[in-house]
Amino acid sequence: MGSTPTAEKKVMDPDDKNNHPVFKTLRNVDLNLLTIFEAVYVHKGIVNAAKVLNLTPSAISQSIQKLRLIFPDPLFIRKGQGVAPTAYAAHLHEYISQGLESILSALDINNTLGKQRTITIATQPTVGALMIPRIYSVIQRVNPMLLIRNIPITDGEMQLTQFQTDMLIDVDRHAGRSIATQKLYEDRIIAVCRRDHPGVQAGQTLEDMRMLGHTFLILQEDLLRDVRQIVTEFFPQRQITFSSYNFVTVASVLSSSDLIGFMPFRLFSLFKDTFQLREIDSTLFDRSGIEFNMHFNKLSMRDTVLQEVIEAVHSEFQTN
Repeated sequence: MGSTPTAEKKVMDPDDKNNHPVFKTLRNVDLNLLTIFEAVYVHKGIVNAAKVLNLTPSAISQSIQKLRLIFPDPLFIRKGQGVAPTAYAAHLHEYISQGLESILSALDINNTLGKQRTITIATQPTVGALMIPRIYSVIQRVNPMLLIRNIPITDGEMQLTQFQTDMLIDVDRHAGRSIATQKLYEDRIIAVCRRDHPGVQAGQTLEDMRMLGHTFLILQEDLLRDVRQIVTEFFPQRQITFSSYNFVTVASVLSSSDLIGFMPFRLFSLFKDTFQLREIDSTLFDRSGIEFNMHFNKLSMRDTVLQEVIEAVHSEFQTN
């Protein structure tokens, strides 16, 4: 019986049937030759290409000879003082030029080529609705070629440390050795109910409603722990009958129930007319607010494009 090939041999075997044919082809092609091909094609001559690439004409000629061994075509024909591409060379140029341009765009860390680049920002749904429009306007002023992509927060620390998002905007705290945090602004927390709530009379405060036996509460999972503790201590015997990660859902439930909810003032301002909500006067949160923070990987500041965006966003929210 023959011996069974080891796992190591199977991995190293170049003829393994699992090897992708694209990789096999690329392994046999020196990609530097494609750069030389493009230079000769664009500048219509070996001498001109040599000057552009800072190589000798002899080195350019040798590279063209290597390409002729790979492709079934002479590629370039002498014409006067230069060369003329064959039809096959024109066909190659169409694809090679696109590929090289894509590679250059990907390697254009400082965005000097002016190509579109994607900036990814992770938020919770409602925080995104509140803040992304303003952030988008800031980024457009800084660099209109940037494409903004908003994704949900799943695991904030992991998304930042593994560079799955460029920035993360949230009211929750995200900590880690590689994570930097900048405060954008602080908002006050208010009590909210529907405008025609039967238990909220004119001039009645939240402190007055504390004595009402039929009051029920609604809380958001986004609210910070210290804010939730204040509410729990203020209404020690009241049942929390609904909670949601999404302030839009909270506002919608408030508009069609006799619940009392709590949310940042700016979110209330965003939803009050759509969902017919009103603020309940209270001094309960006078000493407590909720912070909206921008988090990013510290290494992101090495990226000049991303650094400019981060600094612009932070500056925008410090002005007011």
